[in-house]
Amino acid sequence: MDRRILALLGLLAAAAIQAAVTPVAPEPVYPEIARRVTRQLALNHLSGERFGDRLSAVAWTNLVDALDYDRSLLTQADLARLEPQKERIDDMIARGDLSFGYDLMQLIRERLEARCDLVEAILKEPEPFDFSADERYFWKRRKAERPADEAAQRALWRACLKNEYLALTLAKELDAEEAAQAQAEGKEPEEEDEARDEDLDEPVPTILAKRYGALRDAFAEMDSETVLQRYLSAVANAYDPHTDYMSPMNFEDFSMEMNLTLCGIGATLRYDDGAVRVMELMSGGPAARDTRDVRLQEGDLIIGVGQGDGPIEDVRHKPLSRTVRKIRGPKGTKVVLRVIPASDKSGSRTKLVDLVRDEVKLEEQAVTGRVERLSLPAGGERRLGYVRIPTFYAGMAAGAGGAEARSMTRDLLRYVQDFNQAHVEGLVIDLRNNGGGSLAEALAMTGLFVTGPAVQVRDRARVQTLNAQGRVAFRKPLLVLVNRNSASASEIVASALQDYGRALVVGDSKTHGKGTVQTVLGLGDNQVYGADRVTSACFFRINGGTTQLRGVVPDLVLPSIYDALDLGEDQLPGALPYAEIPPAYYAKTEDVAPYLPRLKAASDARLAADAQYQASQSLIAHVRRANAEQTVPLNIDRRRERMRAERAMEKLQEDALRGGSAKDRKEGPTPENDPVLRESLRILSDYIDLRGGPDAPVDTDGDLGLRLFRLFGAQ
Repeated sequence: MDRRILALLGLLAAAAIQAAVTPVAPEPVYPEIARRVTRQLALNHLSGERFGDRLSAVAWTNLVDALDYDRSLLTQADLARLEPQKERIDDMIARGDLSFGYDLMQLIRERLEARCDLVEAILKEPEPFDFSADERYFWKRRKAERPADEAAQRALWRACLKNEYLALTLAKELDAEEAAQAQAEGKEPEEEDEARDEDLDEPVPTILAKRYGALRDAFAEMDSETVLQRYLSAVANAYDPHTDYMSPMNFEDFSMEMNLTLCGIGATLRYDDGAVRVMELMSGGPAARDTRDVRLQEGDLIIGVGQGDGPIEDVRHKPLSRTVRKIRGPKGTKVVLRVIPASDKSGSRTKLVDLVRDEVKLEEQAVTGRVERLSLPAGGERRLGYVRIPTFYAGMAAGAGGAEARSMTRDLLRYVQDFNQAHVEGLVIDLRNNGGGSLAEALAMTGLFVTGPAVQVRDRARVQTLNAQGRVAFRKPLLVLVNRNSASASEIVASALQDYGRALVVGDSKTHGKGTVQTVLGLGDNQVYGADRVTSACFFRINGGTTQLRGVVPDLVLPSIYDALDLGEDQLPGALPYAEIPPAYYAKTEDVAPYLPRLKAASDARLAADAQYQASQSLIAHVRRANAEQTVPLNIDRRRERMRAERAMEKLQEDALRGGSAKDRKEGPTPENDPVLRESLRILSDYIDLRGGPDAPVDTDGDLGLRLFRLFGAQ
């Protein structure tokens, strides 16, 4: 065909797409909003950096990656055309030009329209794919090369659809096999089967057509404020992932959350991969209280939301604020979530989770404790205290009329006093899955076990040392349990007790690693301009290192399933780096290092014979291998074999994430259902013996200034 005719057809096709996708333009006030955002970030962010060429390049990358998260909608040729604007965003915003963000969104929408048209055409074919070929699909695309040109792009789109088509086909097949096997064995349908995603009852082409139709609608519905939110979030995230812009609509949602105006599911959510990632389940919230087999987990991706018994709306690529509004609602009403489990990295399986909206229950957040009796190898038993602290709560009303404010530290002190009366010989403090909370409570809790500095806080003006508060109430050996979900205030307490040598720290390879403080700053009239959330300070350990990024590294590592998942500050793009400042003025109370080799050797020997622990480690190894794989087979026989193996392991992984049976989850961690807790009690017992027995003195004086005063004052 004549090249001129081909060119004309190409122009006509482009014009048709352009006509189908109506451009969105910025509102007149938006240039002023953008200027206020960049000025405020430069004035208030911890780094003190002006929004210049370097940060412009980071913002450019942030926006491109956010809008084209799987690197399929933009070609390398597109990037070459966009490249000249990479270091000019600061200059453009300064003169009120927001065209880059809106033009890029328009290009993304046009490419998405073309992709949906291709999918629609392929799905109309009688037999669109040959699954006998020995092909593989590169599904882990966050760092993949973008297609070189339009031909490569269309080939990628087709391969992606083939992968989705095959995964759904085999999911339906394996579901039918499992149902038939259960029926043949006379088993009742499991709760998970009853909650199976109803999408799978429809033909595969229908399911995929609906999904891509919802994707098309999501981008078609994007209004001007949504584009501004995406653009200025990319600008704010150039400083760090916790610094963000909140448009008027987002700020309204934030205010409602702070004021508890609306009830919800009790989860911290983040926009990720075109969906909504569950970052944290709030202790005491509906999701955390749920003990059923099919339930929400940290790391899950929410892709659909339904109200009551109504239809489930696809929320992929919808603004986070709109999805959050759909999840919130009046207390006592039901919300149904369609979720891709954290255990399914390829995204081929979904589950339905229904929750009744409610407030966060204080009692579910409260400290719990008990005395554990540990049988000793030489005979007799050892009494050890155990406390579980879900969050660092403070100032929450307790009892009718709110006559008394609850405090985590006061609740903990009651248990400590009971333990002292019971003559326990040591204490395990469980901070696993504790996302933090009140800094004041962290300081007060540290003060129950040691005196002296607890944390250093650096903002743009100074470094401030904050001391442990209160009076020491427990003078026996300590062990602190942590995992990847231990963050913020949990890391402050764990690091302080570790730096003093006051406690052994045991758990995952490290804690979450969030060592920053955010402040919400208005830009003017919040209903017009919105607000900024700015990282304004950073926590540092008393030894001088920050908890940012690296978290707290345990003295003895006993990994849980969370250690194999993509959780933690180090998984966030653009996270602030680890840093050091001079150490605080403190004195170590004990050096635990000489004990660690013998503690580890004894622990390793026990764990080698612990079948429950070894099973958990096999599962963790499987999850790590699965996360490392970047391709999946498109041959139906190989994929079927792989999916059968994955289902068996996913069942074990879901059980591990859920914490065992419903009875186990209701009771909480116990030595019988939790091998890490069981071994931690044994480690603490060994530590007591290595130190010289239960009567060996424990030093709790970490205040170097007072030590020197007493030393020289006595002369």
